[in-house]
Amino acid sequence: MASSAFGIDLGTSNIKIYNNMDGMILNQKNMIAIKNRTQLFAYGNPAFEMYEKAPANIHVSYPVNNGVIADIQNMQTLLRNFMNDISEGNLHPADYYISVPTDITEVEKRAFYDLVKDANIKARKIMIVEKAIADGLGLGIDVKNSQGVLIVDIGFDTTEISILSLGGIVLSRLIKTGGFKFDESIRNTIRKEYNLMIGTKTAEKVKISMRELEEAGEDAVVYGRDIVTGLPVERSIPIALVEKAMKEHFESVVDNIRVILERTPPELGADIYRKGIYLTGGSAQINHLNELIAKSTGLRVNLAENAGESVAGGLAKVICDEQFRSVAYSIMGMSN
Repeated sequence: MASSAFGIDLGTSNIKIYNNMDGMILNQKNMIAIKNRTQLFAYGNPAFEMYEKAPANIHVSYPVNNGVIADIQNMQTLLRNFMNDISEGNLHPADYYISVPTDITEVEKRAFYDLVKDANIKARKIMIVEKAIADGLGLGIDVKNSQGVLIVDIGFDTTEISILSLGGIVLSRLIKTGGFKFDESIRNTIRKEYNLMIGTKTAEKVKISMRELEEAGEDAVVYGRDIVTGLPVERSIPIALVEKAMKEHFESVVDNIRVILERTPPELGADIYRKGIYLTGGSAQINHLNELIAKSTGLRVNLAENAGESVAGGLAKVICDEQFRSVAYSIMGMSN
C-alpha cells in the first residue's frame, strides 16, 4: 500500500489540502471563529458564514495574511481540525508537502514548516515546494525543461509573478494586490458614489458575478446601510462602475508583470512570447482582467480553468509522480 501523503496550499482566503489516498482536494475558507477568546466555535466555510455578522464575543479571522502565517496558533488549530475531518478522526503518520511563496523571508518560510511540525498531525516528513513551481505543474506545464514560463498567480491578498525554467525560479515578484484589494475598491467606490456602506462579502459577490451580469445586461443589486439615514437599503450598481473601481489595481498587476518582463533574459523572453502568460489563482477569473493583461503586454494570456486549485493540483503531481519529486526540498531533517 502506498504511504499516506498530503499536499497543503495555505492561501489567505482558502486552504486546499490534497489527499493522495483518495485523490480529492479539500477546499475550504481559511477562517476560524473563536468564542470568548479561547473556545473554538467554527472553522472553514461555517466560520466564513459568520464573518461580518458575529457578536462581539465571537472573533472571526483569517490566520494567514499577505501570503504568510500571521497567527500560527489559530492556523495550527485549523489545520489539525481539517486533517481530522479528512481522516475521519483516524490520523496516521503521513508525509506533508506544503507550498510557500518564493518572495518571502527564510523566517516566514520556516513558519510554514513549523506549522506542520507542531500541529500534532503525525507529520513523518515535511517538504517545501515553491508555490510558482506547484502552479506550473498544476497547469500541466513541464517545469523541468529549459523553456521559460511566466506564471501570474492572483490570490486574495497577494499576486505572485514568476519566471520558471529548468525546475527553478529565475525571477519572482510578490505584490500586495489581490482579490481583497479589488473588494475594498468596490466598497469605497459604492460608498463615495451612493453614500452606501456594504460589507466585504457583498463586494466579493459583486466581483464574482460580473461576467454573468454583463452577459445578461443587468446591474449588480447590493444591500447595505445608507450613510445619511443610517437605514438598510437596496441599490442597483452599474457594472461599468464596478470595473472602473478595480481598474487601478488591475493596472498595478499589469505594471508589475511588465517590470518582470523587462528583467527577463532575452532567450527566456522569446519562450514567453511564443507561449504567452499563464494566469491562475483564486482572483484570476475576474471579468476582463485577462483581456487587459493581454492588451497591455501584447502577449497571449492562458487562463487556468480551475485557477483556485492549480497549486494543490501541482502538489498532487509532486506527490504522485516520481519525476517531479526533486522540486520539493526539506528545510531540515525532521527531528524525532
